[in-house]
Amino acid sequence: MEKDIAIEVKNLTKVYKLYDKPIDRLKDSLGLSMGRRFKEHLALNNVNLKVKKGETVGIIGTNGSGKSTILKIITGVLTPTQGEVSVDGHISALLELGAGFNMEYNGIDNIYLNGMMIGFSEEEITRRLSAILEFADIGDYVYQPVKTYSSGMFVRLAFAVAINIDPEILIVDEALSVGDVFFQAKCYHKFEEFKKQGKTILFVSHDLSSISKYCDRAVLLNQGVLLGEGTPKKMIDIYKQVLVGQFPLPKSDVQNLLDDEEVREAAARKAGKKDEPYQEASVKNTGPGDKKKSGKAQKGKEADSPKGNEAAERPDKQHTENPDTLEYGDGAAAIEEFWVTDDRGVRSNSVIKGTEFTVHMRVRFKRDVAAPIFAFTFKNIMGIEITGTNSMVEKAFLEPVSSGDVKDISFTQKMTLQGGEYLLSFGVTGFEKNDFTVYHRLYDALNVTVVSDKNTVGYFDMESTCKVEDYAG
Repeated sequence: MEKDIAIEVKNLTKVYKLYDKPIDRLKDSLGLSMGRRFKEHLALNNVNLKVKKGETVGIIGTNGSGKSTILKIITGVLTPTQGEVSVDGHISALLELGAGFNMEYNGIDNIYLNGMMIGFSEEEITRRLSAILEFADIGDYVYQPVKTYSSGMFVRLAFAVAINIDPEILIVDEALSVGDVFFQAKCYHKFEEFKKQGKTILFVSHDLSSISKYCDRAVLLNQGVLLGEGTPKKMIDIYKQVLVGQFPLPKSDVQNLLDDEEVREAAARKAGKKDEPYQEASVKNTGPGDKKKSGKAQKGKEADSPKGNEAAERPDKQHTENPDTLEYGDGAAAIEEFWVTDDRGVRSNSVIKGTEFTVHMRVRFKRDVAAPIFAFTFKNIMGIEITGTNSMVEKAFLEPVSSGDVKDISFTQKMTLQGGEYLLSFGVTGFEKNDFTVYHRLYDALNVTVVSDKNTVGYFDMESTCKVEDYAG
């Protein structure tokens, strides 16, 4: 294994045997079963992965994609069916909090028990005991049997043990948000400390904001297959396609790592199964003379959207609209145009903090839709979703539309985001037979600059007023 690699996974495959009856499992383990009494479930399929020392890597994917399985194999809880795992460094794992705790022992005894299971000596655990107890903050309950603990106290102690062992590699499986809000804040602060210390971190989370904020890289698993790895923003965008069934999953070449262009082309091909090609049903607004636009779509836009032509001629257009917009959908609707106007009603991608502004989108429908939902979302440049809304939440439009209808949608609000650069995404979705359906989405389509002469802490300005007076007492 290379010197700068902390974790290396080679051709990892894990197959589970699923039995209909417990007796079938017993017979099979004793070699008494006649014939095959189980079904095979492929939890991981030929996965390859490297994690560098000092790197923070997040693993995302739908339920049953193999995320927890790969962590358990790396930590030695499970053995692989095929493949190898190499680890360089001492691991502390937060897989199932409290796994290995003896319910009859008190908290102190379990701290020593867990520490020794991880591989630390009694002296090393003693040196860390005060830090563990301070972090857990469960008072004198630490001297009571663990079976008497509430679920909150139990996870606090388990987390405190794992996080204060001071490992070289930290592996976390959905365990950062435990306990009350104050304890959660403590957990995230500790996590940030680990990053600053240059420790290697590998963690699974469904909290995409945490993946965007903390990870240097993200890995996307689906049905045991590694779909790709790259920047958190890129992988999260692909993951959202997988969630709504808009990403064509590889069927044979399981080691194919998709780059940006291939992802977009594959998504467009899948959407293009409609009678009218998807590329012709939508326009990305990438500027005049863009060869990627179809003549039919451009012609339709010229005929139906005079304002669109005016926007296309703006010299700053190429600097505000993203040529690498991630675009997908089933083709039932097309976002043909999108723009922002300031408090004077003028199209602009610069908005002064504290003023009113409006987000616009023009949508053409290619077939009848019972109840379309129009949405926009602001992200920061790290890909973290900051705010957004949709027409269903706002109770602004709950009506059916017909094929050929064109709708102009506008969202007006006051700009309270801090000064800086943001990315604006647009979407048209809905529910068909209770299934969430994406008709058209444009991720990170437009750049919006918020101009401010006063930035407070965080993402939003609470518009506080401050008063200082002499004490009258």
